[in-house]
Amino acid sequence: MMTRLFPRSIRARLTMVATLAAAVVFTITAVITLSTAPANLRGAVNTRLELAVRQVASEVQSGEYHTVLQTPSRVQLLQVVSARGNVIATSPGVNEIPTLMRFGADRPEKIYTTELTLSRHLAEPEAHYLVMALKVNSPIGPTTVYGAASLTDVDKAIKWVEIMIFLGIPLILLSVAGIAWAVVGAALRPVERVRAEMAEITGQDLSRRVPVPDTGDEITQLAATTNHTLDRLERTVETQRRFVADASHELRSPISALRAQLEVANAYPDDTDWPATGEQALAAADRLAGIIDELLMLARLDAGAAGERRVVDLVRVAADQVGRRGSNRVPIVPDLCASAPVHGSPMQLDRLLTNLLDNATRHAATRVDLEVAVEGDKVIVAVTDDGEGIPAPDRERVFERFTRLAGARAKDKGGSGLGLALSRDIATAHGGTLTLADHSPGARFVAVFPLPEHT
Repeated sequence: MMTRLFPRSIRARLTMVATLAAAVVFTITAVITLSTAPANLRGAVNTRLELAVRQVASEVQSGEYHTVLQTPSRVQLLQVVSARGNVIATSPGVNEIPTLMRFGADRPEKIYTTELTLSRHLAEPEAHYLVMALKVNSPIGPTTVYGAASLTDVDKAIKWVEIMIFLGIPLILLSVAGIAWAVVGAALRPVERVRAEMAEITGQDLSRRVPVPDTGDEITQLAATTNHTLDRLERTVETQRRFVADASHELRSPISALRAQLEVANAYPDDTDWPATGEQALAAADRLAGIIDELLMLARLDAGAAGERRVVDLVRVAADQVGRRGSNRVPIVPDLCASAPVHGSPMQLDRLLTNLLDNATRHAATRVDLEVAVEGDKVIVAVTDDGEGIPAPDRERVFERFTRLAGARAKDKGGSGLGLALSRDIATAHGGTLTLADHSPGARFVAVFPLPEHT
């Protein structure tokens, strides 16, 4: 089993990443500081001391020097020593000669540098000094100029830098981890509330919604999107429940009628007109088969099943529909263009026209007009009847499943209320629309489809 490099918790992972990033930054900073700070601090002392030594050496070379040498700021000791080892000039207040001559300057005009532990006075404790020696020629012969500057302040500064690095960085990293843990926890607290609320939502109660924080960030968008999804889910579940209830009701009616007819016929076989009973039973079975077919097609469309797709000429489909309906109650008057290609399922497009023409012939008074035309990059199919029409408030409701207006129930008691809903779903599945346009008298259904891309 592989060991996880990172914890599962987002809070812990983000805290770890923040801490590691801070550790990398502080480590690089510490390395740079430790490698450059001591050299920079010693370099400043070295430059100051060398400048003082060279100035005294210049005075010694010219012979214009004083036996008491004035030391610049932060230079503790200057001495001029002859070739015999006699101190001929020194800093003020030096009663005893420090052992600066423990190292010498062999070559003239060359700075020699070392670090020594010494004291300016016998009463002073020894300290760490940077010592320089420069040999020059003077009027009294070869002379060596010595200078010393204390490194005590430099050593203290370096020590404090090391303490701050080796003790301060761990404390800073702990602070970074704590701050990151608290900040990430506060940022993820709305997510936890959303998770807790989602855990309480069940299929039995979809009315609950997750809290939406007012921070305006990605978590707000997540919560808002979750609520929108719950809205759609609630509407979908409610539609399915209503659909199942309506389907059960619609299927129960023909089954109950068929059962009653068969029970009566079975109870009184001698008094039963068996041909009429058989015809009624077949009609009920046909109605059941029609409802089931429409339910199955609606279920396939809801599931996104596209079916076989190819280029279909709606003019030919419309002409076949007109040819099959020669004995209709009212005539169908076609107005067809030369060709109207649509990329789609032949069976579904034929079913759409079947439902629209069935609906129109049921409500028409004298005629039904069927138009198929191409306008720009669209194919327009219009079915118009001259019946009583559909009131404006009900023009969208007629496309809902199992919706049957009072006039439709009076004209056709065997309808299921699924035809127009199925037709709109077919149009939508083909990238088109199906609407009820303004028309008087009667109703005008208009389906619009896109032309295939290669036409």
